[in-house]
Amino acid sequence: MKEKPELTIEDFESVSTSEELLAIIEKKGISITKVKVKLDYEEELRKLQIELVKLQQWIAKNNKRVAVIFEGRDAAGKGGSIRRFMEHMNPRSTRLVALNKPTEVEKGQWYFQRYIKELPNPGEIVFFDRSWYNRAVVEPVMGFCTDDQYKNFLVQVPEFEHMLYEDGVVVIKFWLSISKDEQLRRFNSRNNNPLKRWKFSPVDKRGQELWDTYSYYKNEMFSKTHTAYSPWIVVKTNNKKEARVECMRHVLSQFDYDGREEATTVLTPDPNIVMRYYRSVKHLD
Repeated sequence: MKEKPELTIEDFESVSTSEELLAIIEKKGISITKVKVKLDYEEELRKLQIELVKLQQWIAKNNKRVAVIFEGRDAAGKGGSIRRFMEHMNPRSTRLVALNKPTEVEKGQWYFQRYIKELPNPGEIVFFDRSWYNRAVVEPVMGFCTDDQYKNFLVQVPEFEHMLYEDGVVVIKFWLSISKDEQLRRFNSRNNNPLKRWKFSPVDKRGQELWDTYSYYKNEMFSKTHTAYSPWIVVKTNNKKEARVECMRHVLSQFDYDGREEATTVLTPDPNIVMRYYRSVKHLD
């Protein structure tokens, strides 16, 4: 029986660069397709993160206010995408907003009030891991709001976002779209990983059971809150890494920041993955 080719200690000791190691691997006929995909992703991520640092400096220099909202079903990859966005950014002018359920006092306030105080200050970029759109999908599905509260929200949110637009706040709204099978796979992965088990909640579990109800409210949200001044950007892929880099490209494509022309990678997103709501006829979810 022919032995499978493998790398030796001598192989590693004889190289000083990744390229030299890859050459040895190729010469030995060892399949490293998954490794190459991973390496390509890491390199692409690094190039895009360099551009994000430039963008952040431009935002701070010009006192721009930018809010990037990540919405999607449970396990869609919102938190992971935001972590890659923020990984090398200056923490002094960027923030993550991931609010807990409202307190009794907040329940008695105007719904948008607790989100208004989290909006970006001049020179700041803020990432929302879920946002005021909780009331558009999660709350009505789970019975956390009344029918009147839900209807009032859908009437008020376009006006609220138009006020932000008129005041110069740039709001980018992502919906990360994954399939039902992929959501279940990610749920199972969370449960099997003790470092990620804390992410799984009873609400998550019901996400599979109430999939069609979520779909109904998601479509209602799109139809009522997708506007020319605050459009929904649908990111349609089951590949987390693909979603992350394409979201970065979309954000970068929205600004004419200093040093943009020196980028070493493509800054426009793949239109087959990233699209405005009206272009997305078929959804994974």
